[in-house]
Amino acid sequence: MVAALELYFDPKAQSRVYTLWDALESVGVPSLRAVTHQRHRPHLSLAVADSLDADAVAAALDGLPAAPPLRLSLSYVGQFAGGVLFLGPAASAELAAHHVEVIRRLDAAGVPVADTYRPGAWVPHCTLSMICRGEAISRAVPRCMDVLPLELTLSGAAVADHGRGLYTPL
Repeated sequence: MVAALELYFDPKAQSRVYTLWDALESVGVPSLRAVTHQRHRPHLSLAVADSLDADAVAAALDGLPAAPPLRLSLSYVGQFAGGVLFLGPAASAELAAHHVEVIRRLDAAGVPVADTYRPGAWVPHCTLSMICRGEAISRAVPRCMDVLPLELTLSGAAVADHGRGLYTPL
């Protein structure tokens, strides 16, 4: 999957995640900064698919802000199978409700969404590393704990096609 509806963070929080990415790189843990086109921004993905038509996403969300100015607190370190290391937000009824509405609108418009990003399966997260396995975890987690909790406000959104390095702000 290479395309996503991404929610971006306020400048201060974004800077703190960039600093964390650099700290991970300094201890030999490849961060999201270093993968693919090297233009990733710290974000939460609301929807992911093999491809997303930015115009169709924008039309489906007409009248609904893609990134409402929600306050979130990244409060824990997590890992998905395969070595994806991330920071996760504390539970937020507002974020969950926004996600449900976004997916409902995308479904109604026929915009595809991966099963792992559907309500009930979605785990909101800010990816730090795509390949943090084995003993690298013991180097990464202390750096992550140094920045937690990380308070942020959602401040923007885009449809990002990572396979082609394209970003369409919403």
